[in-house]
Amino acid sequence: MSARPHGLGRIGIWAGDFDDLPAYELCKAAAAIEDLGYGTLWFPETTGREAMAQAAILLSVTRHMIVAAGMTDIYARDPVTAAAAQRTLDEAFPGRFLLGLWDSHPSLAEDIRGHRFGPPLATMRSYLDALDTAPFGPPGTAASPHRVLAALRSDMLTLAAERAQGATVLGMPIEYTRTARTVLGNDALLAITQMCVLSHGHADTADLARTTAAAALPNRRGLLRELGYDNPDALDDRLVDALVAHGSAEDIAHRVQEHFDAGADHVSLHLLTPTPGIAPIHQWEHMATHLLA
Repeated sequence: MSARPHGLGRIGIWAGDFDDLPAYELCKAAAAIEDLGYGTLWFPETTGREAMAQAAILLSVTRHMIVAAGMTDIYARDPVTAAAAQRTLDEAFPGRFLLGLWDSHPSLAEDIRGHRFGPPLATMRSYLDALDTAPFGPPGTAASPHRVLAALRSDMLTLAAERAQGATVLGMPIEYTRTARTVLGNDALLAITQMCVLSHGHADTADLARTTAAAALPNRRGLLRELGYDNPDALDDRLVDALVAHGSAEDIAHRVQEHFDAGADHVSLHLLTPTPGIAPIHQWEHMATHLLA
């Protein structure tokens, strides 16, 4: 849809399983994604590698591709440390690092990291305030504007439009892309991550698509009801298909185009396979022939 400049390219890869790869395989996978022509490599942060260190690894083994730490947990590092790390990466790899901030989850913040989980919007707003005024970083560097917020709720989308370049939205139906564009307005970046299972047809991919949709459900129930999915817990075929694009490369490419038509600026593919720990390089290559030609 949009001519909004963002430098991410139209299509990226969301590497949700990179923490399952040993470091040397991680580097090979990142180089392959760049060689295939994808504009941006996204990855999350949960309980695996530390996000800023992983970003440095990925930036060092690629040449021009954007590396986006798409869901850095705001409870994983204080904002002064986050600002210093971002400014360090910006200095070493000018214009190639994008910081995506995530408001985390109570179990991660409290049970694993030992923090008190605060109200998401207020906590994120305070974090951004501290990030913008952080005093430390390489000499001569300033606070970086290259950031997005990982957002699902409308209040976080609004904050993303006010205090960041825009938002990244993971694992929601096409209807929500339209909603997110409306909330963000015309100028902010909207980067969508589409969960995908690639095979010859729906029958081959149904089980993995359903498992993936079930795992995504807990954080999305309320939003899905607002979109007209009245009983999300039933996980009927309509809802599974809305959350996970599954089937042929043509099926997935069609879904990607629907996101662009609904207002997305950039779409990253989270290609899921039944064999975690193995980078789906052949699937990335197959999708590149349909989306990057």
